[in-house]
Amino acid sequence: MKKLLLVGAVALFGTVNAQTEKGSWVVGGSTTIGFNSTSSTVKYNGQSTDGPKSTTFSVTPSAGYFVADKIAVGIDVGFKSVKNESTDYIFDQAYTFESKQNTLVIMPTASYYFKSNSKVMPYLGAGIGYFSTTTKFPGSPFSSDGEIKVTTDGLAWGAKGGIVFLLTPSIGIDLGLAYVNTSNKENEVKNVTNSFGVNAGFSFFFK
Repeated sequence: MKKLLLVGAVALFGTVNAQTEKGSWVVGGSTTIGFNSTSSTVKYNGQSTDGPKSTTFSVTPSAGYFVADKIAVGIDVGFKSVKNESTDYIFDQAYTFESKQNTLVIMPTASYYFKSNSKVMPYLGAGIGYFSTTTKFPGSPFSSDGEIKVTTDGLAWGAKGGIVFLLTPSIGIDLGLAYVNTSNKENEVKNVTNSFGVNAGFSFFFK
């Protein structure tokens, strides 16, 4: 019985070393789960107003190359789709406004993996890149063809951190937090969006 418990403990907390040496690769993909709280701020002439808040779903595939032991440089590609619906009154007439928003973020990143003699491997990362957002307003009363389409782009930067629970030296479950800031400026109006999410996914390490 004691031998059986010992074997179980080793299986659960034993050593599994991921391939994080120079020349290795890490490829993964995370999906936001639980929540993704997004707040917006519009600034003009030194004043700011709060924009809408929403809850959404996003996917972020990523790839990195270890340029040194434990240090990976690569790229994160984030995509999220949001559908909002609101009601506003124009000349005492109620209108329902629906918007569909797709955002693509392409962000070169650098990550550091805290390799240890256990199955749990913490990591931290940061990056800066580009974003593009396309918003469609179908059924708009202000458009002759019934739809308004607006596209914006600009600077994106963010940070992430979490742990990889290694199932094997090549496969791990990734649990972490991510923050992304996007901003653009048009006609003296600056739009800033801050996104914070809890992510889960898989990471694959190989040479």
